[in-house]
Amino acid sequence: MKSFNVTFHKEDNVDNMQIQKLNDEEYHSATVGGTRHLFEIDTNIGFFVFFDAEDKDGNVSHLLLQFEEEEEEPVACYSFAMKDYYEFMALYLNDLEFIDETEDQEEVELEESNSIHHLVHLLFHIIEEGNDLEV
Repeated sequence: MKSFNVTFHKEDNVDNMQIQKLNDEEYHSATVGGTRHLFEIDTNIGFFVFFDAEDKDGNVSHLLLQFEEEEEEPVACYSFAMKDYYEFMALYLNDLEFIDETEDQEEVELEESNSIHHLVHLLFHIIEEGNDLEV
């Protein structure tokens, strides 16, 4: 597991985050006790699955899988502190009502100032910092 820090823009209004990038063995160890899918986001920078997991000792991890294009296997797995993960969930949930109301439209164009757009912006920073880490 490799740890790295992400520093966001001042305008992002988010504290710096310490994040762990897991290799396959660490991922399997962290999820052996089960997983719970929370939500997913399909973006122009990848497809992301947010979930929590339990290891064999009952320790909970807050994880994110990153997929690229049509790949079946994830290209990366990140682990976050609960307070940082809660920030992601809050941003996602904040815009759910808007998306549900416009569901009958073919494609929903989200404003740049909305919460999900902000979440994707934060993910961009995380992916950029984590890309070069070999696990």
